[in-house]
Amino acid sequence: MNEHPERLYSRLAFLWPAIAATSASELASTLARNWTELALGHESAADEPDPAWATNNKIVLELNAVRLRDFSTASEGMPLLLCAPFALHCTTVADFAPGHSLIAALRQLGVKRLFLSDWRSARDDMRFLGIDDYLAALNVLVDELGGTVDLVALCQGGWLSLLYAARFPKKVRRLVIAGAPIDIAAAKSGLSAIVDSNTPTFFKEVVQIGDGRIYGNRLLKLWSPLTSTDDDIRAILQTNLAGDDNAFVALADHFRHWDATTVDLPGVYYLEVVDKLYRQNALARGRFVALGKTVDLSRLDIPLYLLAAEDDELVPPPQLFALADLAGTPARHIVKALAPGRHLGLFMGEGTLQRFWPEIVRWLEQPLPEANDAQPHHSQPR
Repeated sequence: MNEHPERLYSRLAFLWPAIAATSASELASTLARNWTELALGHESAADEPDPAWATNNKIVLELNAVRLRDFSTASEGMPLLLCAPFALHCTTVADFAPGHSLIAALRQLGVKRLFLSDWRSARDDMRFLGIDDYLAALNVLVDELGGTVDLVALCQGGWLSLLYAARFPKKVRRLVIAGAPIDIAAAKSGLSAIVDSNTPTFFKEVVQIGDGRIYGNRLLKLWSPLTSTDDDIRAILQTNLAGDDNAFVALADHFRHWDATTVDLPGVYYLEVVDKLYRQNALARGRFVALGKTVDLSRLDIPLYLLAAEDDELVPPPQLFALADLAGTPARHIVKALAPGRHLGLFMGEGTLQRFWPEIVRWLEQPLPEANDAQPHHSQPR
């Protein structure tokens, strides 16, 4: 990807962890100059109105950390739970707009029992929630759906879902992961560079400024001063609409509004992700303790579908595809697919939704493999 450095680092604010500047070397001085601005006027997103959804749905369960949204068209069949990312932006990333909605695409492809984890913006009383709390909440959602699901995970929801599947392997029938960081050491990224270039104290100070929370909208203003150009939006959404087309103007306005809608994160959760996932690379190294047990990915043997984006500015494909060698799943039951485009295009891109997600749904509908199936070579990215 040949983006200008300022544009590349501004894109890092899209989903996680929203602390990017023009260069890693300038990050500390930029933060120091803006401590006062960041500390004042917290403007929490926790009490903002719910974002608009492109597809009709209803809330069927509401917990402290998450709502379970039901997009189903029938009451029978294997439930598919879409684990949305809990990061800078709201979970409508999965249901952005007509023609750019993963939810709508899955329904059109015949998925009848369809649910989504709608992670709630962190209130003040949620600042001490950590990764275990979100795993426990995810477990409640799965039990509410009958105790076994097909799990489809997006971006930062990917590593969380992988932890969950490894911790509760009998509760996940198949696992699809799109654009998620799993093995940070497999390839460098802007996010990992920021973590490597700063001490743990730096990140703790960011949390302390927010009184134990990461305020999404304040950080968006501070670290993403560049607005998305029409070309950026066209590339992300994979649309051929002309810039002066009224339909594109409305779509671009909607995207910019979505981009400006943020969520707040609990400080404990945020620091755990920075330290365990990025600094220690604990998930890939077999050192991640989830709900009291160390997660060993080599013991995970459920079918896996891994979807990455060629020009992903947040998660280089090797960080996801490394899971094929880490998991204990037989090679013939792991699919790796490489889609053209950027990170958000995996969930919003018209071309990716039309070309890759139908294959994923067909894969989900296949009979489960026999336990004694042979193990040929891993499938290769197309």
